[in-house]
Amino acid sequence: MLTGMNIAVLGGDARQLEVIRKLTELDAKVYLTGFEQLAHAYTGAVKEKLEDLPVKELDAIILPVAGTNLDGKLDTIFSNMQVILTEAFLKETPEHCTIYSGISNDYLSNITRQANRKLVQLFERDDVAIYNSIPTVEGTIMMAIQHTDFTIHGSKVIVLGLGRVGMSVARAFHGLGAKVHVGARKSEHIARIEEMGLTSFHLSALESVVENVDICINTVPHKIITAGIISRMPSRTLIIDLASKPGGTDFRYAEKRGVKAILAPGLPGIVAPKTAGQIIANVLGQLLLQDLGNGKETP
Repeated sequence: MLTGMNIAVLGGDARQLEVIRKLTELDAKVYLTGFEQLAHAYTGAVKEKLEDLPVKELDAIILPVAGTNLDGKLDTIFSNMQVILTEAFLKETPEHCTIYSGISNDYLSNITRQANRKLVQLFERDDVAIYNSIPTVEGTIMMAIQHTDFTIHGSKVIVLGLGRVGMSVARAFHGLGAKVHVGARKSEHIARIEEMGLTSFHLSALESVVENVDICINTVPHKIITAGIISRMPSRTLIIDLASKPGGTDFRYAEKRGVKAILAPGLPGIVAPKTAGQIIANVLGQLLLQDLGNGKETP
C-alpha cells in the first residue's frame, strides 16, 4: 500500500484516469492538477491548482505520457488552464521526490537535472514498451485499413526499425498476409528479421526498396523518410509514422508529392486509452511501492 505517500498528477489524457484509480486504490494521497473539467470523483484524490499544491510534501509527481513541451507546458485534456512545469517548482519539492513521465525532452531533462530530482522515463522500460506495442499495432492496422483501398493481405509493407514496436508491427502485418520487408542497421536485428521469416534490408538501402511499396511504417525517431526516398515511392503509398514528434518523415514533401503521410505517435492513448492507462498504472504502482520499501515510512 502507498499509505502516507503524497502524489501529484499533473495533466494528461484518458490514460491518466487509470493511473489515478490505481493510486487511490493503493491508498496514496493524490492531488490532481489540470483536471477541473473531470466529472468523475475519486476517493482520496483532490483537485488543486498548481500554485496550491503542497509542494514541500510531495513524494512523487506523475506527468503526462508526453512529458512537457519545450516550453514546459503540459497536455491537459481535462482543463482549459495552462499548466507549466518549471525548475523553480521542482526545487521546492523534497529531495526524494521522483518525477515520472512517459518520455522526456531537452527541457524536462534539463530542469530535473538542475533541480537534482530523479526522472523516470516509463517508456524506456522494456515491459512498458512491449505491452504498449499491442495497442500500437492495433491502431496501426486500423489506420492502414482506413486510409487504403486495398487489402493488407498481399500488399508490400515496409517497416523501418526493429525495436520493440517495430518487431510487433512487422509480426502482425506478416500474420495478416502482407509481404513484409524490415529495415535495420544492426547485424543482430538483420538476423532476427530473417529468423522471423521476413525480408530484411539495411536501412542504407532504403531508396532501392521503396519502389512498389504499398504501406511504409516508420518507428525510427529521426529523419529517415526523406524527400529523396519519397520521390521513389508510388503515389498510392501510405506512410504511417509511429516515431515521437516530429517523426522521421518529410511531411512537407510527401504532401507536395501527393503521398499520404500520417504522424501517429501516442496511438495507444487514442485507440485503447483504458488498456494503455492500465499498463502505465500497474508499472507505476510497482515502482512507487519499491520506493516506499526503500525508505519512506508510512505513518
